Amino acid sequence: MNELEKALFEARPYVEYYDRLENLVKRLWEEATDRENFLQLLNEELERAEEPFRTDLRIFLQKFEAL
Repeated sequence: MNELEKALFEARPYVEYYDRLENLVKRLWEEATDRENFLQLLNEELERAEEPFRTDLRIFLQKFEAL
């Protein structure tokens, strides 16, 4: 299990739109050149997102950065 999957697993009980979150972060992970670029892309999505999905992204980001 890589760090992306671990963070998704940790966030799952707390997020409302898990499938949407999973699809988005996996797509961003594939696009990203490295971990730092992934975090940059994720933060850009966070700025554009509407609630309540924005909260799901924040939860995922907290779990990912904690790893």
